[in-house]
Amino acid sequence: MIYRRIRKSPNAFSFQKATMLMLAGIVVLHITTIILLLVATIDNAWWVTDTVSTDLWGRWEMKGSVWHYTNLKDYPEEYLQTVQATSVLACIFAILALFVFVAQLFTLPKGQRFTFTGILQLIACLCVMIAASIYTAELHSTDKQGGYGHSYVLAWISFVFTFLLAITYLVLRKKSE
Repeated sequence: MIYRRIRKSPNAFSFQKATMLMLAGIVVLHITTIILLLVATIDNAWWVTDTVSTDLWGRWEMKGSVWHYTNLKDYPEEYLQTVQATSVLACIFAILALFVFVAQLFTLPKGQRFTFTGILQLIACLCVMIAASIYTAELHSTDKQGGYGHSYVLAWISFVFTFLLAITYLVLRKKSE
């Protein structure tokens, strides 16, 4: 009798509401991660000095008071292309994982895990880790001037977020009630 009153009370905690809040939080974190990955891949601040700003696609040099775009001719091409490819793949897999997650919400049988979404997110995690690791080890290891910019930092932050999401998706089960 008391259980029924508590359950019907408008102020009682609802597990359905908690589940919806958790799903909303996961989707918000996933969208945030995608945005971070896209900014890290597109923006021009992987390596910065006072007069140079470098991204994965080109180099901006300040001459006078004007920024000029140049190609990345001093970089080992095989490493640069690997970093570019894995960064783009990380974005693609993260976006694909979001779509698969939404589709699985409606089609996955009750009680099943979101394994496919977790695997896609884990692949995105590995791709961004490979990109940032190669960039760290091979492209600026001998530079004395300058430092890593905000896009580089965002890449490592998105690595952590994609890893957390991958673990979440692999553990998460579709509610059976």
